[in-house]
Amino acid sequence: MADESQDNSSRDLGTSPSRINNPRIRHEMSRAMVWVAVVGTVTLAVWIARPLLVIFGAMVFASMIDGGARLLGRALDIRRSVRVAIVLAATVAFLVWLGYFAGSTISQEAAQFPAIIERQLGEMFAWARAQGFQIDQSQLQNYLGNIGSGISTVTKALGGILGGAATMLLIVVIGVYVAIDPQLYERGVAWMLPREQRARFYVTTARMGQTMRRLMAGRLLGMVVEAVFTYVMLAVVAPLVGIGVVPMAALLAILTGLLAFVPNLGAIISGALMVLVGFSGGVEMGIYTILVYFFVQNFDGYIVIPMIAKKTVDLAPALVLAFQLIMGILFGILGLFLADPLLAMIKVALERRAEQADENQVEEGVGNGA
Repeated sequence: MADESQDNSSRDLGTSPSRINNPRIRHEMSRAMVWVAVVGTVTLAVWIARPLLVIFGAMVFASMIDGGARLLGRALDIRRSVRVAIVLAATVAFLVWLGYFAGSTISQEAAQFPAIIERQLGEMFAWARAQGFQIDQSQLQNYLGNIGSGISTVTKALGGILGGAATMLLIVVIGVYVAIDPQLYERGVAWMLPREQRARFYVTTARMGQTMRRLMAGRLLGMVVEAVFTYVMLAVVAPLVGIGVVPMAALLAILTGLLAFVPNLGAIISGALMVLVGFSGGVEMGIYTILVYFFVQNFDGYIVIPMIAKKTVDLAPALVLAFQLIMGILFGILGLFLADPLLAMIKVALERRAEQADENQVEEGVGNGA
């Protein structure tokens, strides 16, 4: 009878055999659950990171189409779907022209390009040995081959779905659907949020969309400026100063413009290729290409980029470079291309979170004052 009365009293008090009464044990258990949740979240993020990156790439593509459609809307009072179709048609026409130009004008130069680079590297190694540096070219080639094969293996292993044409097709298709009616998908995501969070969500997405459009417009402007200035300096100005036309000026201009989409790393790669090709025409031409590289990069860095940064997000170059390296290692070339836009979106999200925290403090202060 005593046992039964004790059981009844414990049930009346609402206790449970699994209840932990020790506060310290409860604290440790809560910490353990937090770590389990963190590990699970990280594991899930790694597992779905590549598909999410493809979706983000589609959002970037959609923002570029949306920016062009909005720009056309200032001059043409037509439906949005028609404006999107015009932007897509203009993009396809440009790519077709670029492919035709590359195929008919610089195809032979492109075929000779690797041979020139290899010959210039050999001459550079010979000059280094003449200056007393102990360089074994055969051993160096083996090292380069091993590094290249290692990079290829890592790229294939990590690239996966991101490396094929199907991925690019997915990005284009999803981006076009989103660009035609972005509000449809925005409302769909907002519907899954609590009602009191939807207004803030709309503000955040609007700011992200505006930042992305301006960032991509600035990126395209920078690509055009670098390509045009490079071609003018190599093909037009060089003969006027008595150096002669730099070999493969059109190809170098196109590569410089395309690589300008990737800040920092793209400029280094395009500059190295330009200088190597320049020294194939002599020392004077090589020095001239070095001057051209610094002129183009300084013009872009001190005039074009600051004007763009005032209207977009001002990202620290070291932070951008570090994020590019991480994304490139993890996700290959697509991760490298999307590193800068992703970092910009993270910054906008953090700024909005800080603004919301300030708004909450103000509301709490007003409530306490009342």
